Amino acid sequence: MKLVIASNNAHKIAEIKEILQGKFEEMYSLAEMGIHCDPEENGTTFLDNALIKVNEIAKHTTFAVLGDDTGLCVDALNGEPGVMSARYAGDHDSAKNRQKLLIELANQSNRNAHFETCVALRYPDGKIITAFGRVDGIILTEEHGNGGFGYDCLFYSTELGKTFGESTSEEKHMVSHRGRALRNLLEKI
Repeated sequence: MKLVIASNNAHKIAEIKEILQGKFEEMYSLAEMGIHCDPEENGTTFLDNALIKVNEIAKHTTFAVLGDDTGLCVDALNGEPGVMSARYAGDHDSAKNRQKLLIELANQSNRNAHFETCVALRYPDGKIITAFGRVDGIILTEEHGNGGFGYDCLFYSTELGKTFGESTSEEKHMVSHRGRALRNLLEKI
């Protein structure tokens, strides 16, 4: 099966291609397909946004479409930034998002958090399969590591014993929300 990844985020596309390597005949980004579309993620849940993406991109291709929505949910912030994770401090500025998160948590002793991902696979016939993944951790008071993207250098994985920013991509994929969601999806197809 040929697959289009419904994202314009180069980091996310690379991560999905690494995790799904060998599972699909071919995988393409929107740019590689010449699809110039950036669906508005205005859903209230990760599922809503994943479905918005696959349904919109499916209008531009005859291939299967994979979309996801991912967010960081912090207990002390009542689940924020959640679906607004990429736009927490503006428009997709990871450094500003991390800075805002640290400010919001400055006086909080509870720094428990989790990353959550919903993936949706839309077949050319319109059939959709969804799956979820989650990883728990703690938000540190300062950045550690320079790998990964987004909030990775602040998110301490209790399973790995280090931040995602300090982890190799193989380590991160083993326990990450996106890795788990994609493996759960593969079990369904």
